[in-house]
Amino acid sequence: MTASNGKGHGIHSPFVFNFVTHVLNDKKKYVCYNAIEAVRSKLKQDNTIIEVEDFGAGSTVIKSNKRLVKAIAKTSLKQAKYAQLLFRMVQYYQPKNILELGTSFGVTTAYLASGNVDAKVFTCEGAQQIASIAQNNFIQLAIKNIELITGNFAKTLPPLFSAMGTVDFAFADGNHRKEPTLQYFQQLLDHANDNTILVFDDIHWSNGMEAAWSTILQHPMVTLSIDVFFIGIVFINSGIKKKQHFIIKY
Repeated sequence: MTASNGKGHGIHSPFVFNFVTHVLNDKKKYVCYNAIEAVRSKLKQDNTIIEVEDFGAGSTVIKSNKRLVKAIAKTSLKQAKYAQLLFRMVQYYQPKNILELGTSFGVTTAYLASGNVDAKVFTCEGAQQIASIAQNNFIQLAIKNIELITGNFAKTLPPLFSAMGTVDFAFADGNHRKEPTLQYFQQLLDHANDNTILVFDDIHWSNGMEAAWSTILQHPMVTLSIDVFFIGIVFINSGIKKKQHFIIKY
């Protein structure tokens, strides 16, 4: 009800106006869209049963550890609308070191990697069989700039952060609980630079995620944020001195 106009009208921040006009409302159908969406469609018809280790908040729809690939694909993959927004963000801002927490079947990962083929995308997935399917999808799409790390984030993240150095862009979709989300946020801040972009998925998914998002916005390093409802975008930008928080219809 209080969201700003999705066309950019009335937004006085030049940075946010550029984001809305050049990224949010970029309607071009990029070449990679069809190939990646074909992979999504195939996954949504896949009757293979796999065993899933769940290190996160779990699925609100699926409770069994043995799951159909198509059932996971229908409930867990990020909508094309938002996955393609991430692609356009990477394409526009051209980050070099990209981190994704929560690979799933690699659809969103493929969009991130396609946004800047000169970037290195590190993506983390806890479940081994899900990660294997994602790796096969990267091969099918002939995407070469992705490194997939499999295992419990508590064990895999510390050495990965050490290897990466700084993080230019991160998409956190690995655990939908307050405390782990805030832990990831702090780890990402520890490896941020003056132009880092952090994207958090499902910020309104639960009371815990609402609280986590609220805490993130209050951090002094967060100078600009954009809430497009399903995802929250945080800009660590030293050039923006006064905190600015926007809710934008998308």
